[in-house]
Amino acid sequence: MDLPFMAKLRQHPGLAARAMELLILTATRTTECIAARWSEIDLEKKIWTIPAERIKAGREHRIPLSPASVTLLRQLAEANVNEFVFPGRPGKALSHGALRTLLKRMNRSDVTVHGFRSAFRDWAAEQTNYSREVAEMALSHAIGDKVEAAYRRGNLLEKRRRLMEAWASYAAATIVTGKVVVPMQRSGEN
Repeated sequence: MDLPFMAKLRQHPGLAARAMELLILTATRTTECIAARWSEIDLEKKIWTIPAERIKAGREHRIPLSPASVTLLRQLAEANVNEFVFPGRPGKALSHGALRTLLKRMNRSDVTVHGFRSAFRDWAAEQTNYSREVAEMALSHAIGDKVEAAYRRGNLLEKRRRLMEAWASYAAATIVTGKVVVPMQRSGEN
């Protein structure tokens, strides 16, 4: 069997590989990840707060950071003096093309960057007992039903924290092609 994707990814040097790693661990969109700023990240509280203007749904999104995400970000912080977590050209974030180029260098035409968000959603639905609402909130998806949106006030942060920790463990061990390929024991919301 092929090495898990994350294991191969961690063997690659450079910011694009680290950006891809964080993108997978947090199930964020490409733009949200590559344009991350240090001012958005609180490593002590283990929260990444993406402001509304950087979110497709147009509302602030708080991402609970798994221990693996925190470790990665601490390593990046040691070597980074830029406002961007993943700096590109002066004053700019890493480009979208950097992640696609990374996949080409890894000889992975079977994988797309966005496919990892889809893998996360499939895994949450098929391999865990987490509710649809927890998974959708983790992905920062907008609520289509206006009545439901009007009544939803919570952010399910602690449930999402447990979900993201389980995902980080799962991703490290079992993602091979950007799709969920190995069943995992069903985990609860406890």
